[in-house]
Amino acid sequence: MIKDMTIQAFLDGLASKTSTPGGGGAAAVSGAMGAALISMVANFTIGKKGYEAVEDEAKEILAKSEVLRLKLTDAIKDDVDVFDRVMASYGMPKETDEEKSVRSAEIQAALKEATDVPLQCARLCREVINLSQPIAEKGKNNVISDAGVAVLAGYAGLRSAALNVYINIGGIKDKEFADDRRKQLESLLDGMDGLKEEIYGLVKSKL
Repeated sequence: MIKDMTIQAFLDGLASKTSTPGGGGAAAVSGAMGAALISMVANFTIGKKGYEAVEDEAKEILAKSEVLRLKLTDAIKDDVDVFDRVMASYGMPKETDEEKSVRSAEIQAALKEATDVPLQCARLCREVINLSQPIAEKGKNNVISDAGVAVLAGYAGLRSAALNVYINIGGIKDKEFADDRRKQLESLLDGMDGLKEEIYGLVKSKL
C-alpha cells in the first residue's frame, strides 16, 4: 500500500513520470505530518512537571490529532484510487454512440468523486490547523516550534487539496454539484490565512 512506502520511494514516485502519487497525495501527507506534530507536542506535554493544569486538554488534543493522522494517511490511497478511476474512465471505448454515452457518464461520476476526495482532505487539514492552536497555546515550550510547523503543514495541505478540488470541478457538467462543492471549499478556506499567521506568530513569540 502507498502509505507503507518509504519516504524515499514516495518522493521518487512524486518525481517520476507517473501521475500517482501526485499533488493530492502530497496534500494528504502534509496534513498527516501536521497532525503527527500536534501529537508529538501533546505527548511531550502530558505528564510533564509544570503542565499538570493542561494535561487533560493535552490528552484530548492527542486523541483528536491521532484520528486526524489516521484519516489523512488513508486519504493518500484514496487520492491514488480516485485518480486511477478517472484515468480508466477516459480510456473507455468510444466507437459507438452508446459507448460514448456510457463513457461520458463514467467520466462525470469519476470527476465528482475526484472532487469529493480532496475536498475531504481539505476539511481534515482545516481541522489540523484549528487543533494546532490550543497545543501552540499550552504545549511544552521546548517543543513549541513543532506546533508552528504543524500549522504550516496543515495549511499547505489545505491549500494544496483546494487546487485539486478546483481542477476537477472544471470538468464537471453538473453545475449544481460544481457550485455546491466550490461553496463548501470556499467555506473551508475562509479565515484560514489569518488563523495560520496568528498561530505562527504565537509560536514565534514563545521562542
